Amino acid sequence: MNIPAVAGRLALNRFVLDEERPHIVVNQVLAKSTGTAERIIAVCPAKVYSWAADGTVAVEYAGCLECGTCLAVAYPGALEWHYPGGGFGVQFREG
Repeated sequence: MNIPAVAGRLALNRFVLDEERPHIVVNQVLAKSTGTAERIIAVCPAKVYSWAADGTVAVEYAGCLECGTCLAVAYPGALEWHYPGGGFGVQFREG
């Protein structure tokens, strides 16, 4: 049995975005001053977070797996994170 690599399996997922209400918002000042920025960039399995050219944390919430890992390592208040509303978010297609 040939099992695809993680990246291949993640590519099968479907993401339905709520353009009006993103489910992740970073408090840039608190994230940078508490070390949260570095931690969330390092631990996110979907690589949703990255450094923007202006030194802020960029969030590509469209690929979020909704696992909550970022919230677990974030300083309280550094992230506003909630599950997307009904009908939005990730739809897992395998596993």
